[in-house]
Amino acid sequence: MEIVCTRPTCPRPENHFADLENPGTLTTVQQKFCTACGMPLILSGRYLPEKLLGKGGFGAAYLARDRYTPTLRPCVVKLFQPSGDLSPDQMQLAQSLFQREAAVLEDLGNKHRQIPDLYAFFPLIVPGTSPGSQEEYFYLVQEFIDGEDLEQTLARQGPFPPEDITEVLVSMLKVLKFVHDNGTIHRDIKPSNIMRHRNGTLFLLDFGAVKQVTTGQGNPSGKSTGIYSIGFAPPEQMAGGTVYPSTDLYALAVTCITLLTGKEAGELYDSYNNTWAWRAHAQITPAIADVLDRMLQPIPNQRYASAQAVLETLRQATATVSKTSSASISQTSSTATGGSAQSPSPSTSIQGNPSPKQRSVQPSTSPGKATAQTTGKSIAKSQAQSSASQTSLASTPLLPFLGGAAFTGVEGGLLAIALASLLGTTWLGSGTWLILVAGLILLQARQVIERFDLVIIAALTFGFVLILPPLQTVLVGTAAPRLVIAVIAVMAGLIAIAIGTLFRLIYRLLSTLM
Repeated sequence: MEIVCTRPTCPRPENHFADLENPGTLTTVQQKFCTACGMPLILSGRYLPEKLLGKGGFGAAYLARDRYTPTLRPCVVKLFQPSGDLSPDQMQLAQSLFQREAAVLEDLGNKHRQIPDLYAFFPLIVPGTSPGSQEEYFYLVQEFIDGEDLEQTLARQGPFPPEDITEVLVSMLKVLKFVHDNGTIHRDIKPSNIMRHRNGTLFLLDFGAVKQVTTGQGNPSGKSTGIYSIGFAPPEQMAGGTVYPSTDLYALAVTCITLLTGKEAGELYDSYNNTWAWRAHAQITPAIADVLDRMLQPIPNQRYASAQAVLETLRQATATVSKTSSASISQTSSTATGGSAQSPSPSTSIQGNPSPKQRSVQPSTSPGKATAQTTGKSIAKSQAQSSASQTSLASTPLLPFLGGAAFTGVEGGLLAIALASLLGTTWLGSGTWLILVAGLILLQARQVIERFDLVIIAALTFGFVLILPPLQTVLVGTAAPRLVIAVIAVMAGLIAIAIGTLFRLIYRLLSTLM
């Protein structure tokens, strides 16, 4: 088994222990030490670091295994070890932020399923690399989210489609509502801190920069500590001023527009006018764009006051789009068919209530994701339906159009043969046959008969005509009557296709000219 040394200065952190492949040895051995620097490798007696996930200014993160669980449960071990020369005050502040992250995960993680759980938090004092010295490290062990953060997704697939942005926005707003309602501000919302699990659930990560809202907790002054990500932090945070729930809303909006456009935040910010110029680089529902623009206002009180306020605005915008699209569809359907259409109920999937923590076996699509996806897709679907209401003969799908024409021709030919056989050829000129053909077209227009109905009806009619008396007085030639009937039906279908195609081209040409 491979175990990675977590000492930052270790010259060769990879270690291999063949005896740990034995389950009995794995769970009973007291400790293993790094063969290069002597650092204890089994953290807190149970956590086995396997792989370095990444390094930052405050330390490193490792993928580890818990040897005291039946499945060797994967987890993330975060090491607190600030880089650079920090003053005692800076070191104390950094350590308090790390401890605060552990406290927040313990308080919030077990209550909300989109925030990782805390498993352990402990210090470790070990002999230093120089004789007689000691080194102190702090470790935080949390739930491992098996997936990909949104920064990695953006690099892999490019800009996000609008419906995915709506999903991210709604899902994170629900998490932030829960976080803010519990007296905490995250202060570091960005794509790399949002992780999508393999089952689709979005998680909010990295609570190392959190601040308690209530005065007297965390930072007593209520001021920002200077921990933020450039480009995503609003002006009040960058200036070291007081942070608010709307501070997180600003960063979330920047996250959404960078994912939507695929551009860096600096490319979208107009420093001359102190505004965000992103709309020209993206296509998204105007109502959603208006919400993002308000979240991006430079002054905190010009933004939404809370995540719940944003969710309510999005819910109303979604309902308005749905009603408008439904009314357009209803009017078009009524005009085309002479009937009436009922409008579907507007979407109400955007709700601000957080989901309870669920740690049982989760379905592949979680309720939180399903709600967010429904929201995004309902808006996209409404736009598509609104466009569909303006469709015409020229934009009708070609294959269904030709199939309908073929059915009309074949069925019309068979009906003509049946009428001539039963009532004589004089009935063909009386207009009865044309009325029947018009009825077929009307039934197709109203979608009373469609798809497989066309084939079934044509086959039944063909079978019925075959049992009629042979039309020796009507049909010319000596071919068998059944073959002749089939030939006439096929020819009638081809003629109908040709006529329909001609009218379609003429209609398209006239539509272009007018």
